[in-house]
Amino acid sequence: MLRGFLIIIFAFLYLSSFAQEEVMSDSVVTVVATDKQDTVSTDTVSIESYARRYNPRKALFFSAVVPGMGQVYNKRYWKVPIVYGGLILGAYVVNTYQNQYLQYKSELFSLLNDPKLPKSESGYNQEQLRSIINKTRRQRDYFSILTGIWYILQIMDAHVDAHLKEFDLNPQLQVKVEPMVENNQLIGRNSGVSLKFKF
Repeated sequence: MLRGFLIIIFAFLYLSSFAQEEVMSDSVVTVVATDKQDTVSTDTVSIESYARRYNPRKALFFSAVVPGMGQVYNKRYWKVPIVYGGLILGAYVVNTYQNQYLQYKSELFSLLNDPKLPKSESGYNQEQLRSIINKTRRQRDYFSILTGIWYILQIMDAHVDAHLKEFDLNPQLQVKVEPMVENNQLIGRNSGVSLKFKF
């Protein structure tokens, strides 16, 4: 069931990427310059579009085939250890719970086959083993789903990041954190921290 769910999500993401219209034309910027005599001259400069350099479909495909490859395609190298760290951690936890599940399951079968044994090798009776088996199976399935969600999130991250490459940031944008003191007639003097944005 988990595989079917992952296949459906992947197919949806892949098909939705084809619904996007690809913009491949070069942008044109007109620069207006004024001199001291109030004359205006214009110059047209051709700029390569970000959409040509970063294709969201390619980023999605690369991340789906090899996790982290979409982030490398988008030149976000610092995200690759995060992607693999989450996947390796998820696989390790799933493997740990799977080993515990198999161990306690075999101990339960040995108790059921030999009713003379009062307890298993680990010191549990049948009821305790059944409870432990249910818990380990539930945790294994839960972390399997979380690992699958992490895989899908890294695909979506590469896809969205490639889309956002088309937007230029304002070089004048500044964010400052400054102390603030305010005098209010109702409350009195207040002090705190203010966050100021400059465009």
